[in-house]
Amino acid sequence: MERYRSLNSFFKEKFGQRIQKIPIDAGLGCPNRDGTISDRGCIFCDRRGSGTGAMIDKGISISKQVEEWSKFLDKRYGAKRFIAYFQSFTNTYGSVDRLKGIYDEALRYPNIIGLAIGTRPDCLDEQILNLISTYKNRYMVWIELGLQSAHDKTLRLINRGHDVKCFERAVKMCSDYGIDVCVHIILGLPGEDRKMMIQTAQYISKLPIWGIKIHHLYITRGTQMEELWKSGRYRCLERDAYIDIVVDILENLPPDMVIHRLSGDPIPSELIAPQWSLEKNKTLHLIRKRLQERNTYQGKLYKSH
Repeated sequence: MERYRSLNSFFKEKFGQRIQKIPIDAGLGCPNRDGTISDRGCIFCDRRGSGTGAMIDKGISISKQVEEWSKFLDKRYGAKRFIAYFQSFTNTYGSVDRLKGIYDEALRYPNIIGLAIGTRPDCLDEQILNLISTYKNRYMVWIELGLQSAHDKTLRLINRGHDVKCFERAVKMCSDYGIDVCVHIILGLPGEDRKMMIQTAQYISKLPIWGIKIHHLYITRGTQMEELWKSGRYRCLERDAYIDIVVDILENLPPDMVIHRLSGDPIPSELIAPQWSLEKNKTLHLIRKRLQERNTYQGKLYKSH
């Protein structure tokens, strides 16, 4: 019995084969780091901007990134079709002409069948969404929006730079343009307890959201969270507690929402804590085991409205 609707299962339902995402660095910035909103960024964000490394800064073009990743993913997984995933920093933060140029460059590769764009809810407008919507006839398209928490108090504490209403407006705008949304949330943020994290899931369940990524808060070098952790003002979630909360979250989400991720992927050399973050497969196994032990599943407590 599948107790949650995974992204891999969704891809196999839709395309009948394995689909892999190619992470792309387009060299874009972030208004929460360049001084437009703040120059500090979110307190958990590292220098890579939640990406795989500054490829553009190394002189590696978008085309080259797509080419190299597709070869690697084919060799490792046997994947033949791919999603171009603009991951690093804020991938709608630029002029419409510039954004069109970078999206088009990635989509030139013949085996790209989809476009996923990671961004902030305060970096979308009608022109940008109109551009993104033009790709829907030829590709599967979705936008990944960072929310992290449905509590404004938490968003202020982590220096997110926008509030919950801003996120809600962005989701509505995407819905108006017929663009799917995948939301990112982080469990274990400073000041949040289990009840608050479940409330975030319940809030998300009431919005027109297609998918979700669930991460735990881990500490990486050079972030503001590292300072909080070293001073003893923050303690990371233990894995057992994280697993229980993930199960709580899944119970409260709509049964048809696609679960893109249930754990983060820290770079080993940059991880400070918790060390169990490096054991992704074990964590996923324990989540599936806990679902069985509790005899529960995604959507069990979901209340439609």
